[in-house]
Parts: sequence; structure tokens; C-alpha cells
Amino acid sequence: MSTTDLVLLGVLGVVALAGGVLVFALGSMARVTFCLLASLASVGGVVTVLGLPYLGVVILLMMVMEMVIMAVFMIAYMMNPAGLMPMSMLHNKRGALGISATVFAALVAGVFAVPWPEPAGVRPDDTTFQVGMSLMGHQMLTMVILGFVLLATMVGATVLATHRGRYDRFGDDLDQRPARDPVGGGVGR
Repeated sequence: MSTTDLVLLGVLGVVALAGGVLVFALGSMARVTFCLLASLASVGGVVTVLGLPYLGVVILLMMVMEMVIMAVFMIAYMMNPAGLMPMSMLHNKRGALGISATVFAALVAGVFAVPWPEPAGVRPDDTTFQVGMSLMGHQMLTMVILGFVLLATMVGATVLATHRGRYDRFGDDLDQRPARDPVGGGVGR
């Protein structure tokens, strides 16, 4: 591994860890969603740097799609669509801390205690193509197009579900106080 790869692994690892910690430290569903996305996108980056670009991109795409779906359901079904009301992601704090510390210590011990296998054979030139062909055969283009169609559908559904926004209530410069809510029953009424 080159020095650039090691530095990138370190940075992505720190971002993934910090995002994971912030998921449990923040009190807003919207902020938690973005921190979780940053953490899991960094994990996809780590996998990519470790030499598995196809799986890294798949992880990244899956996490982005998961967060879009989460945002759609937050907007559609939550009492507080912006997700900015205080909340707690922690339940049974002492038990969860004990279990997570034990699991973390066991995983770290496993990293150092298990003998790592030596690479066998020659690595193919294009691992992404090889994995894609193994998984989907000649339907790869179909799946790529289907992914873009699903993304466009989710973005379109989100836009259609939110026919009003902050500019409707607070004006173009967000300075109208009190808020003029064109649809009655908004937050604060």
C-alpha cells in the first residue's frame, strides 16, 4: 500500500468512527441521518481503498438510497418532518455501553490474534468487471439503468410529497415573522 492509501484509510476511518459516534450523540433525526450517511459512505471509501472498488461503490450507492428512503418516510409520516425535535437514540445506556465495549474489545483482539492469510494467485486486471459479470452476467446495463430510474422515482416522490417548504412559510429571504403558513396546522400553531 502506498502512503496516500494509508493516509486515506486513516482519514476515512476517523470520519466513519466520528459519524457513528455522532449518530448516538445528536438529538435530531435529520442530523442523525446525515451523520449515518457520512459514516457509511466512509466505510464504502475504505472498502474501495482496500482494493474492492465495485463493493465500495455498491456500499456507497446502497447507503445513499437508504438515506433517501429514510428522508422520504420522515417527510411523509413523521409528526416533525424536518426531524429537528429533540430525541434520543439511546435506550438502556449502561447495558448498551457494556455490550458495545465488550464487542469492540473482542473485535480488536481478533484483529491481532487471528493469523491473516497470504494472498494466493494473481489478481485479475479488472476486479470490478469480474465481480459484475459473476453477479449479473449480461444484465449489468439493465441493473445500472434500473438504479437510476429508482433514484429518479424517489427524488420525484419526495418533491411531490413536499409541496410546501420553508420559503412558503418564511418568505423568499426567510425573514417573515411570524411564519405565514399557507396550509393550516403547521408547527407552532
